[in-house]
Amino acid sequence: MPSDSEPTPPPLSSALLNPQPVIAAGALLWALAAIAAFTIPALHSWRPITVAGLGVGVFGLSLFLWQRAAARRGSRGAQTGMDQHQ
Repeated sequence: MPSDSEPTPPPLSSALLNPQPVIAAGALLWALAAIAAFTIPALHSWRPITVAGLGVGVFGLSLFLWQRAAARRGSRGAQTGMDQHQ
């Protein structure tokens, strides 16, 4: 006999909730691309792209950390679900 209530999905594992490996891998790849662009003369056209990628990454990381800190301290306008310990 089917139930009328909606099934609830199981909670995500802590490995899927942790953004640090993705952030670290992205930062490492952009840093390697920037090092290659500034050390290998044939890749000099990559320089503006790698600098922009690093800049956007720093901006995105700072927004993420700002929102997570606001969510942890309970600010009214903060996003929810940004801390895996909630």
